[in-house]
Amino acid sequence: MRLFNHPLSSNGRRVALAARLFDLPLEVVHVDLLDHGARRRLAEINPNGMVPVLQDGDFLLWESCAIMQYLADLAPGQALYPHDARARADVNRWMFWACQHFSPAIGVMTFENIWKGMDGMGAADPRELERGERQVVQFATVLDNHLRERTWVAGQSLSLADVAIAPALMYIGPGRLPVQQLTHLMRWFGQMEALDAWKQTHAKWPQG
Repeated sequence: MRLFNHPLSSNGRRVALAARLFDLPLEVVHVDLLDHGARRRLAEINPNGMVPVLQDGDFLLWESCAIMQYLADLAPGQALYPHDARARADVNRWMFWACQHFSPAIGVMTFENIWKGMDGMGAADPRELERGERQVVQFATVLDNHLRERTWVAGQSLSLADVAIAPALMYIGPGRLPVQQLTHLMRWFGQMEALDAWKQTHAKWPQG
């Protein structure tokens, strides 16, 4: 299987983390998202023009959480995506929450604080930063409260819920995310950072 990805994509990191945890080998194809030619070629396999994209033979799959669920189905004996209907629904709930609420809120701040500068699009917009900060605090507080008496997001152990949520927090420093005061969230994120799979999927930020 091949994964079309960029190392600084949090959505792509979800998939890379899941593959490591499932012990499923992936051939990673680097996509330079700042190169217009590479973006055009990417649109040929994903009409949204985004990473990640999984290629398994003649099957192309985009949307990071869909890819994670597919990999779970390919990993016999896996314990990250439960088979019990209610337990799986709980994991799905948090995966969809990550895609619908948490990551988009963080995306406002990363666009203004990271990607605009990398793509030569000018300075951050203070109004957008204010909107992003408000949304990040809103949804991060939901997660922090949920983790108050929990070790993991769903159930008693690591699951795809954790894997779906945590990668967006790789932007805490460069994206200037206002979450470090949330002690339960940060304790849980520290657990994620301690995982070998997290360390193995770490990418260095460009200097300057």
